[in-house]
Amino acid sequence: MSDSKSPRRGHDTREKPAGAGDEKPAGAAKKVTTGTAGKVYDVVVVGAGAGGLNAALVLARARRTVAVVDAGRPRNAPSAHMYGFLSRDGMSPAALLEAGRAELSGYGVDFFDNHVDEISHGFFVRLSGGAVLKARRIVVATGLRDQLPGLPGIRERWGRDLLHCPFCHAYEVRDEPLGVLGTHPAGVNQALLLAQWSPDIVYFPHTRALSDQDRERLTARGVRIAEGEIKSLAVDDGQLRGVELTDGRVVPRGAVFVFPDMVPNDALLTGLGCAKDEQGRVATDRSGRTSVFGVWAVGNVVDPRAQVVTAAGMGSAAAFALTHDLVDEDVERAVEEHRATAPAPQAAAL
Repeated sequence: MSDSKSPRRGHDTREKPAGAGDEKPAGAAKKVTTGTAGKVYDVVVVGAGAGGLNAALVLARARRTVAVVDAGRPRNAPSAHMYGFLSRDGMSPAALLEAGRAELSGYGVDFFDNHVDEISHGFFVRLSGGAVLKARRIVVATGLRDQLPGLPGIRERWGRDLLHCPFCHAYEVRDEPLGVLGTHPAGVNQALLLAQWSPDIVYFPHTRALSDQDRERLTARGVRIAEGEIKSLAVDDGQLRGVELTDGRVVPRGAVFVFPDMVPNDALLTGLGCAKDEQGRVATDRSGRTSVFGVWAVGNVVDPRAQVVTAAGMGSAAAFALTHDLVDEDVERAVEEHRATAPAPQAAAL
């Protein structure tokens, strides 16, 4: 078992985007409820997770006008802590975002606590309720949603002792008896990886047949296999007891891992016509630029592996590229205006 001084399980190092969950941080940043008539923002950022907020911060410091729209339903709302973020290890995700909003308050960023229904080319950002924001460029940082297997007890334990990413969660349950639900094709690799943190791993194939190769790999790694279909997570007095199989057996476990189906919240991007890669995700370059002019995407909406620190870095990279892109456009316009107003050259006298 993990020692009593370890931080409690239920943390997360993933990005906290708008679109999945219930909690909404109460930031100190300026909040606006309706669009400003005639105002054109340099950039509208959709999603106030680490990626979106860091993009907004760098852009605001570059003296760009920025609006951030966030629906306040973060993916990692069930998580009490996040880890793996240098200088923020163990901080709650909500506290990180509250601090981020407070930092942005001094830069004149407008916050809209709302949902974006549509972005049309132009860019017109339509919010729920009818307000419309106008922008020169767009950053989409709407994250993804976790689709969990439909087994009893799964949703209730999610983010507590039903966990996902070993890099996010496993240290806090190191050396405990752990289970891995084989409800996803990546479950075998998840079990093999978790053996790094605990010598007591049980893999539950559930209804997915194991290949001979996977069975050999698991056995060689010291992972035991519990044959049979899963009935539910066994819970007593609010505490996880183990995994119950349909034949009545209960395999005791201190924590259980599951690999969810991670579905990107990319409807806004696909609505704009952004191209996708061979994995079916919206394709971007290293700065987050999509195939559609003026549209950037950062964080879990384009990279399901992005942790909070990764998403923040993606937001910063996008802001750098956006600033250069806007400056190029500003210079081009300035040259056109200069040429239109400059005196016509005089013919040289003979």
